[in-house]
Amino acid sequence: MKFVDYVTISVRSGRGGPGSAHFRRAKYEPKGGPDGGDGGAGGSVILEGDESLYTLLDLRYNRHHFAESGQPGQGSQKSGKSGNDIVLRVPLGTVVRDGESDELLGEITDHGQQVTLAQGGKGGLGNVHFKSSTRQSPRYAQPGLPGEEREVTLELKLLADVGLVGFPNAGKSTLVSALSAAKPKIADYPFTTLEPSLGMVYMGDWRSFVIADIPGLIEGASEGKGLGIRFLKHVERNAVLLFCIPADEESPGEAYRTLLGELEAFSPHLMDKPRLVALTKMDIVGPELADAWVAEMRQRFPEGVDVLPISSVARRGLEPLKEALWSRIEKARG
Repeated sequence: MKFVDYVTISVRSGRGGPGSAHFRRAKYEPKGGPDGGDGGAGGSVILEGDESLYTLLDLRYNRHHFAESGQPGQGSQKSGKSGNDIVLRVPLGTVVRDGESDELLGEITDHGQQVTLAQGGKGGLGNVHFKSSTRQSPRYAQPGLPGEEREVTLELKLLADVGLVGFPNAGKSTLVSALSAAKPKIADYPFTTLEPSLGMVYMGDWRSFVIADIPGLIEGASEGKGLGIRFLKHVERNAVLLFCIPADEESPGEAYRTLLGELEAFSPHLMDKPRLVALTKMDIVGPELADAWVAEMRQRFPEGVDVLPISSVARRGLEPLKEALWSRIEKARG
């Protein structure tokens, strides 16, 4: 299924039904009093979080959502039928904004959480409500209130505990496939990953966390270069950032600083997130040279940066990496 994380849709709620100006008429009561019922409320357009979804694909191909209007009131104080609501189910992590003003309308973060995009119009009151001691035969009723119409933008930001950050071809997808049951596309060329994917990592003892494979970044991504801002936004929702630097990188420390700079340029608050460096593709280094290699590589990173050597292909170093990530996730969860 295609991953879609940004759509614009048009929504319109239903108009409220008019109240009735009916008068009661019976065989022996030719001039009965007012008995007009109320109009029905118009249907609303509502977003609802669904934890089983991970894409906005359905809304890309169905962009117009118009709810039913309420029915008119009737005699004998019968209220009109209310219009049916339209409930649009979206993945958790969906951010809703007004299409014109860019005002934030809400965020869907929990299963079953709802955000009303367009409130249905209220039905009009029937003439029975306007009867008084001085006005015995009101011949009018309220019209229904109009519904709302607007364009809204829906933007999906993946909800994951760990987000992978790295240049293209840094071994991120291979790592996700080694840690979880996810099967992202893996190939030996840049920008193999064009769509973010999620994997569930199980550690035993009822411990688990979600890891997000995010397409590779390039220098200038915060300005829109490469796949740019389109995927940087997904990092905002991750509790922990895992930087993937391949062992054959000529300047690993500089690569780390470049990635860090792109994140800071996009959103300074990302600097407050816990982070860890995975030195990937260690299988290209012989076992007899691995310790010396890692010691040398660690000296190239800024002081205080935790660097863990791993090989996703040989499945070496994965358990220490999972434990290190778990400890940071627990702290981030509070």
